[in-house]
Amino acid sequence: MTSEDLLDGLRRGEEDAFADLVDRLHGSMCWVARGYVASDAVAEEVVQETWAAVVGGLGAFQGRSELKTWIFRILVNRAKTTGVRERRTVPFSALDGDGATAEAVADRLLADAPGGRGAWSAVSGAHCEPETRVLAGEVRRRLFAALETLCPAQRAVVTLRDVEGLSAEAVCDLLGLQPGNQRVLLHRGRARVRTALAGYVD
Repeated sequence: MTSEDLLDGLRRGEEDAFADLVDRLHGSMCWVARGYVASDAVAEEVVQETWAAVVGGLGAFQGRSELKTWIFRILVNRAKTTGVRERRTVPFSALDGDGATAEAVADRLLADAPGGRGAWSAVSGAHCEPETRVLAGEVRRRLFAALETLCPAQRAVVTLRDVEGLSAEAVCDLLGLQPGNQRVLLHRGRARVRTALAGYVD
């Protein structure tokens, strides 16, 4: 389904179109939101609020940006607002989450990584021998651990650029970053992940 067909279906209220959009974006949205809030549960709440805003705002969407970019802009704004409110009320001990959403995004990153990271998807296990699937599980664990160590800004940039395939310009606009800062965050985030995976991908 093309972006145009998807948008037309959404505006007609087609359930399949909305389900397709959720399948494509929900995991990455949770991962980006998690960089601004204190737990996976709150990130999920932010994402659900974002979906409600998307459904309610489709009539006003004029297509000046990609649909995906528009959705992530809503998400980031809501996540930032929630994060500020949370920091006034949430105790420091509540900052640990279960990481399930991050693992789902890590799986997707391995399976669907765009050009330049083909070695990651080569060991994703989809059509591999049993020995390779065992290796793929270890790669996923190491990737998950590496993503967890990234600062929120690096996680957001890596997710939006490498998982969702947004352009550098779109990510700068969404996150309020200067182009140079975006490049540094992306380079450092990728470097940490690649270092963690180097021995296994090789």
